[in-house]
Amino acid sequence: MKGNPIKRVVIAGGGTAGWMAAAALAKMVTPAGISVTLVESEAIGTVGVGEATIPPITKFNTQLGIDEHTFVRETQATFKLGIEFVDWGGLGERYFHPFGRYGFDLEGIEFHQFWSRLRALGDARGLGDYSLNTMAAYAGKFLRPEPDHGVVIGQLGYAYHFNASLYAAFLHRYAEERGVTRIEGRIEQVEQDSESGLITSLKLDGEREVGGDLFVDCTGFRGLLIEGAFDSRHIDWSHWLPCNRAVAVACEKRDDPLPYTRSTAREAGWQWRIPLQHRTGNGHVYCDEYLSQENAEETLLANLDGTPVSSPNHLRFRTGHREQFWAGNCVAIGLSSGFLEPLESTSIHLIQMGIAKLVSLFPRSVDAPIERAEYNRLMTDDFTHVRDFLILHYKATKRDDAPFWNYVRNMGIPDSLAGKLELLKSHGRFFKYDAELFDVTSWLAVAEGQGWGPQGFNPIASSLSDDNLKQSLANMRNAYAKAAEAMPTHQAYIDRFCKAAPISFASETV
Repeated sequence: MKGNPIKRVVIAGGGTAGWMAAAALAKMVTPAGISVTLVESEAIGTVGVGEATIPPITKFNTQLGIDEHTFVRETQATFKLGIEFVDWGGLGERYFHPFGRYGFDLEGIEFHQFWSRLRALGDARGLGDYSLNTMAAYAGKFLRPEPDHGVVIGQLGYAYHFNASLYAAFLHRYAEERGVTRIEGRIEQVEQDSESGLITSLKLDGEREVGGDLFVDCTGFRGLLIEGAFDSRHIDWSHWLPCNRAVAVACEKRDDPLPYTRSTAREAGWQWRIPLQHRTGNGHVYCDEYLSQENAEETLLANLDGTPVSSPNHLRFRTGHREQFWAGNCVAIGLSSGFLEPLESTSIHLIQMGIAKLVSLFPRSVDAPIERAEYNRLMTDDFTHVRDFLILHYKATKRDDAPFWNYVRNMGIPDSLAGKLELLKSHGRFFKYDAELFDVTSWLAVAEGQGWGPQGFNPIASSLSDDNLKQSLANMRNAYAKAAEAMPTHQAYIDRFCKAAPISFASETV
């Protein structure tokens, strides 16, 4: 069996992960004569709270040939320019993590080095004054960048807020139109070859059986294939990321949706606010060692913008990932591969990365040790890089008003993060390693926003005279302010290009 060519791919589980994988494989591998079958049971619910995304999702949709306005309309989506963090550095403080870059480099030197030098000269303006995303977000503006819009608008980066269930349904239609077969059924047993241990088929209820060559595990936290068949255990990161529970609820929207996500720190975790066209998604992520389920729900319901339109949905999770993402002839994607709390909206992105790497390393035969080893290395790196960025949010806090915040403020951190922070804090030096996700803009936004920003600047940034420095940065501020002012409102853009039809709250899922 080991040398058999891959002719049949079987995806176990639907939801966002399953249908993203099915859509991508329908686009990439079915033209090569490889069949794709997805098995899911309507009796098994999906988590379905991941509604906020980051900019790489636009590339995924584009690669599938999906029209953006159609996608936004059919998923009740809005546009997302970044994330506002409230009370994270300290109570009463807030900052914005933009998806576009800060400023323009000068003389081949990174912009933030000149910003740090200007601050040393007594100018107290923050990084947000040099960010089109920040200015547009707070003004409630949006415009999709086009090639003829110029370099300033060209810096605008964006993602989406969408209804995850509607996105899965959208991709379901896309995949089936391109040859993917869906089978309704509950997986009761995973059949393995007695000699190699490789999966041969999935036994379903009703004495049905689905055979395959390569299996994709999208069964959620259960990891029915990756853990059940291959015993790929969970590497626990909860000592660095202690939040392990969440409660989610949707509420009515009262105003036009803002083009950004809001994350508000609470007593033992944080609360998300995600505006869609038809309602607002809300959730409270927390650590049950410091807060009870009842108090978490009470806090969430007391801080909604509108009347709830769904019942609170309680979730349990552990942060970390599988020892092996790809074991034997099974690749785990989505929650079955691991989970990092949704603080920076990376859950769907990690699904996307798993799919992209599977396509790039798609094996010729059932046994693929070289491809398997590289996939596991790359996915471990992806999870580790995101982990370190999330830890920064907790470690870089001044809050001492609750036991939870005292713990995360004083906890030890991985060496990989400590070294990066030392470079950033001293003179604003930053390097991306191994294609890590978050760039200097993201690290600066969080570090500076929470009081851990650069204390000095690269001496090479002294190449400009003081007068030239002040004038250059003033020109940038003016350019961003004018560009933001000229943009249409977020709601006006949606109304013109991608307004969704009304939806019945009776059919809502969080």
